[in-house]
Amino acid sequence: MNESTLQPKPACESYSEMTEIVLPSHTNPLGTAFGGQVMAWIDICAGIAAQRHARQVVVTASMDDLHFRSPIHKGEFVVLKAQVNRSFHTSMEVGVRVEAENPLTGERRHCSSAYLTFVALDESGRRVHIPPLTPETDEEKRRYEEAAERRRYRLERKNMERDVVRRAHAPLADSKSATP
Repeated sequence: MNESTLQPKPACESYSEMTEIVLPSHTNPLGTAFGGQVMAWIDICAGIAAQRHARQVVVTASMDDLHFRSPIHKGEFVVLKAQVNRSFHTSMEVGVRVEAENPLTGERRHCSSAYLTFVALDESGRRVHIPPLTPETDEEKRRYEEAAERRRYRLERKNMERDVVRRAHAPLADSKSATP
């Protein structure tokens, strides 16, 4: 199936929401959630949204910078909300918002946000085309436009990293300016 035969899908069809409770096994010695555990939940929630949009097997290609704004404490609920922001030819950006909820008061606070890139694969592991995304609300349209700018930045960064790797580097042992 090529890209031109795929029917556009509204962004809202990919929406995914998960709720987890932070158990002792999810926490560090300070009683707050391990960052890696939060990242795993982000990846799962985003993957569900991506698969809902593509209706294909999807894999995570990348996660943008992730900053933790507020710790999530043992016993709190973690609410993750994900939705595809934009699809490209064979990749798509999924945005995830992470909130902590006090189970006794219902009060929520924003803990982190992340943007992940997913690709859809066929049975042989080859990339396949992804349906176009149709943003409908003003918020979806804003995220759609911003996703294009983030993608441009990601591709620039990726190309810059390739250039750094391709440059010849002197072996560390030969460096005369190296100091212990």
